[in-house]
Amino acid sequence: MSWERTFVDRLAEVEISNVFNPYRHHCDVHDLDDAALIRRRNLETVLSARHAMKVDSIWFGRDLGYRGGRRTGLALTDEVAMFSVVCASNRVLRIAKATHGSPVAERTAAVIWSLIHRLPRPPMLWNAFPFHPHEPEAPFTNRAHTARERRETAWTIEALVERFDSPKLIAIGNDASKALADLGFKHETARHPSYGGQREFIETMERIHDLRPSVRQAAEPKLL
Repeated sequence: MSWERTFVDRLAEVEISNVFNPYRHHCDVHDLDDAALIRRRNLETVLSARHAMKVDSIWFGRDLGYRGGRRTGLALTDEVAMFSVVCASNRVLRIAKATHGSPVAERTAAVIWSLIHRLPRPPMLWNAFPFHPHEPEAPFTNRAHTARERRETAWTIEALVERFDSPKLIAIGNDASKALADLGFKHETARHPSYGGQREFIETMERIHDLRPSVRQAAEPKLL
């Protein structure tokens, strides 16, 4: 069994209250019948492709959101950006949509991927907590994961850092930074692009990746 299959199968075993595990659970409102399987295979495909590309950085967000990773199973990636995953891989990837209806966009994912398109090589994307935490009886809400929940899945961060052979680690936001610091990993931190942080996020990432500053809009939309 491949490393990717073993990793994803272990993810699919996790069950936590008020947490949607996209590799295990089924959303009766939006998901196709085999959505959890589709998301597992998508993640396996991306993990394999990024390892083959020898990516030199991993970006960590906080956790999956109900408009993005809950549906795709891919960190910091909504259904609109799924095509970008394929294009940024320099190889044909079999990535499938796991939900009914038109693709749903998440603004944070749009900001993340607009920056990734400027890089010569895409990063591996992950989260401090790899699932979608939500309020009780309210599956289509976002809440911050707890310290206990993060500890239960800290093994995913350790496994990815080891797998990708000493990559540059970049935390997007304070929650991701704390998760990496708690595990003793040296990293750089960029402000999360939500709630007015888009410009500072872009400027920090441009500095980290030695990118020429881009032309930015004066006003920033509110991010989801």
